[in-house]
Amino acid sequence: MVHEQLESLGSNMIWVEAGSRNINGVQVGQGETKSLSIEDARAIESSIPSIAAISPHVDDQGQVVYGNLNWFTWYRGVAPEYLNIAHWYVASGSVFTQQDVDRLANVCLIGRTLVQQLFRNEDPLGKTIRLKDQPLRVIGILEAKGATVYGRDQDDIVMVPFTTAMRKLKGITWVDDIFISAASPEAIAPAEDAIAQLLRQRHHLRSAEADDFNLRHPQDILKSREEASRTFTLMLGSIASVSLLVGGIGIMNIMLVSVTERTREIGLRMAVGATEKNVQAQFLMEALTLSLLGGAAGVIFGIVASVGVSKALQWPALISPAAILVAAIFSGAIGVSFGYYPARQASRLDPIEALRYD
Repeated sequence: MVHEQLESLGSNMIWVEAGSRNINGVQVGQGETKSLSIEDARAIESSIPSIAAISPHVDDQGQVVYGNLNWFTWYRGVAPEYLNIAHWYVASGSVFTQQDVDRLANVCLIGRTLVQQLFRNEDPLGKTIRLKDQPLRVIGILEAKGATVYGRDQDDIVMVPFTTAMRKLKGITWVDDIFISAASPEAIAPAEDAIAQLLRQRHHLRSAEADDFNLRHPQDILKSREEASRTFTLMLGSIASVSLLVGGIGIMNIMLVSVTERTREIGLRMAVGATEKNVQAQFLMEALTLSLLGGAAGVIFGIVASVGVSKALQWPALISPAAILVAAIFSGAIGVSFGYYPARQASRLDPIEALRYD
């Protein structure tokens, strides 16, 4: 699911953000650097042939009002090309144009969450909402996008021309990011190198100076998420191993107590002809049955818990039959492994001493 969501961020996307930079010993974070401009975006588009589309980007939060309803949301200033870069389309209405960008038009696209919160059963198209001190005419409704990998609702958004966001909403002369789509997956790496070289040249950075921008793309985020996933899997595996060990020790202790309490029964069985193998098999079967019952209870609880978490967090629950089979095999193996010692102790009892045991 994480992989699919990251892929939906864009086609061959390269993300240039105003990055951290050390200025006079002070680390300046993203959002506080003014290193990216509209001219940078235009230079990248005109100088690098492997670029298919480009969109400057400005975003922030604000209160949006319609009638007597209001909602605190994110707004995003982009170029019309952004929708193609991000694979995000308009479900109804139309997209703002380059002409709207050039004349700082007060038009917007809104997400499904905003439609539900502000308009209820009313058609938003053609209506005017107010964001900060600016009236914005709704010209389109975005397709539902769902939550990000970090849990943020992507449909809770107002999308406007980036010039409108810069000048009228945020009051700045620079952009926060530049979203770029490379012509092909193979063009991403060469394009990144060319973009870095071009921006360093435009920003007059000496060779010893660090970049005042960052280059990222969804694959970088995907790799970091996969690393985190592997670490989490190892942690869960360690916890599961400890749980299996504790469970196995519990089975062994229960069987040892059972052997002690049933000493006379064992002696009687051996006195009437039961062999050591018969006694050992009996206690191994009891340990196996005990562990399989525990395993079955664990599988049922796991399925119920998975479905519950899936419904609560809106995550898909994929319950694999192979995983259930492996769980059952592990349960049986734990029962046999930890039940062997008590079974062996029972099979080696002296029948005469066992019959005398009180």
